[in-house]
Amino acid sequence: MPDDKNKLGYHDRSRVSGDEEYEVGYFASKFGLSIPQVRQLIAKHGNDRETLEREAEALKSR
Repeated sequence: MPDDKNKLGYHDRSRVSGDEEYEVGYFASKFGLSIPQVRQLIAKHGNDRETLEREAEALKSR
């Protein structure tokens, strides 16, 4: 289900939606990863932004 752009609350900020291309693309460019790498991170670690950022940093440093 796509994001509702009319809802501007901060509840969604702590999650990365793997179904939304723009969120996956932004996350990939922010950490220098490919889109498939980001999707693998989401599949493995869930969509919690803090966890994904930590894992993305670890993946990038390898």
